[in-house]
Amino acid sequence: MIPLYHDFAGETVLVFGGGAVGSRKASRFADEARVVVASPAFDDRLADLGEGDAAEGDVGSVELVRAAPAPDAVSDWVDRLDPALVVAATDDAAVNAAAEAAALDAGALVNRTDVSAADRSGGRGARSVVVPATVEDDPVRVALSTGGASPALAKALRERIEAEIDGAGAMAELSGTLRAELKDRGIAPERRREAIRRVVRSEGVWKALQKGDSYGRKEADSVIEEVLTR
Repeated sequence: MIPLYHDFAGETVLVFGGGAVGSRKASRFADEARVVVASPAFDDRLADLGEGDAAEGDVGSVELVRAAPAPDAVSDWVDRLDPALVVAATDDAAVNAAAEAAALDAGALVNRTDVSAADRSGGRGARSVVVPATVEDDPVRVALSTGGASPALAKALRERIEAEIDGAGAMAELSGTLRAELKDRGIAPERRREAIRRVVRSEGVWKALQKGDSYGRKEADSVIEEVLTR
């Protein structure tokens, strides 16, 4: 499997199942997409997400629909809501299978939570996706997955990576700005790449950024000038 990023802004994510797994999936997409959760009951953690008005496009809100679609009714939900992604997260294998089939028939992506990659002897289709654990320091995002084989390992790795990328967002912003400025100055691509490479690998710049953007910028300027005047 090859990891890809997908923009769900303006799209609908349809989640079948309101338990712990469905709740986790809904919260994962709520900041970007309209999320609709269909379930006869809802995990307590869905309550806060359901307080917003998803129908009005409120960011971070989830529309909770109390229903228990039978396998033969799932396709009607998919046809009506036209989701970009269907999450099959119920405790009924027949409903999950129907949700997967309906999503694929409609050309949507599908995340079936009760079947791991290891359980699929024939592998996954191109529209059958895994939702990875993520670590973010905006605009830096790191995604990791065990292919559904070990959610516990994914969580443990995420906790370790969180500490490793602390400050990466500030470094991304700084190095992006410096790269654009060097290009505007007409610095040759090879020298430009070398200068930015030195900045992002400089312990001094990383430490200076912890004090504030201006400190990081000053230290980065010193590193760049050292490269350009050699």
